[in-house]
Amino acid sequence: MSQDPLAVTLMVIDALDSLEVPYLISGSLASALHGVSRSTMDADIVAELRAEHAESFVQKLGEGFYADLDAVREAIRRRGSFNAIHLGSAFKVDVFVCGDRLFDRAQLERRVLHQVSPTAGRAAYFATAEDLVLSKLEWFRLGGESSDRQWGDVLGVLRVQASALDRTYLRHWAKELDLTDLLERALRESQS
Repeated sequence: MSQDPLAVTLMVIDALDSLEVPYLISGSLASALHGVSRSTMDADIVAELRAEHAESFVQKLGEGFYADLDAVREAIRRRGSFNAIHLGSAFKVDVFVCGDRLFDRAQLERRVLHQVSPTAGRAAYFATAEDLVLSKLEWFRLGGESSDRQWGDVLGVLRVQASALDRTYLRHWAKELDLTDLLERALRESQS
């Protein structure tokens, strides 16, 4: 298997699948699926890891990855994130432990299965376009509203998906997450 970002991400997903841990791909890989492709330094996965998964997950990643067991346990405990670094390519997969907010739960419930390798018949779960937009707006806000990459990803998804987006869902969660101003700005800019 080649060591491109998707191939490495699928290795991490294989470890999650073997433990029956629900997950979704978010970040730049999901942006490429729903919007505009761009180069990336890492992949983002949201996973419903629990304490009993930590040791088995690290073992299932195997010697091809560096993943610190203590960091995995701490991320699970505080519902944060940790890195799994593919040693052969130095590609980093950021694993975000699913939070307890209603929005966090909704993302996992709404995840969608997409073919990622038609020739191999391989599929993986991705964030919906709407949930990706909301997540990226949230990261944009948390980052001081200064990330051109996050903003560009949001605009790319809004432009490509356009009328296919569930705007009622977007506006509902934007209000709940205090992102209405950013969503409306992004919707306006995506039209120009």
